[in-house]
Amino acid sequence: MKKLVLSMVLGSAFMVSCGPKSTAVTGPKFTSSEHLAQGKTVFENSCNRCHKLPDPAKHDDQGWIKTLSRMAPKAKLSDEQHQMVYDYLISANKK
Repeated sequence: MKKLVLSMVLGSAFMVSCGPKSTAVTGPKFTSSEHLAQGKTVFENSCNRCHKLPDPAKHDDQGWIKTLSRMAPKAKLSDEQHQMVYDYLISANKK
């Protein structure tokens, strides 16, 4: 019984650490300057808690989809915040 409980606890801890991959973003959605500014703020405040902010030019549009799908759950971003960060990054990348 103890082994069963221990394996369940360890399995749960593993699942939480890996976290689900977000599939909220498939392409650009928000283009207003207000949404892009909000995306920049979320990016700066959320991503900077754990690491230096990456250069938006680091990835192309598809690269950011992959990176953010992995990182958004760790940063506890809502689907809308995830989308706004993505849209900010690709808009900053095109400048």
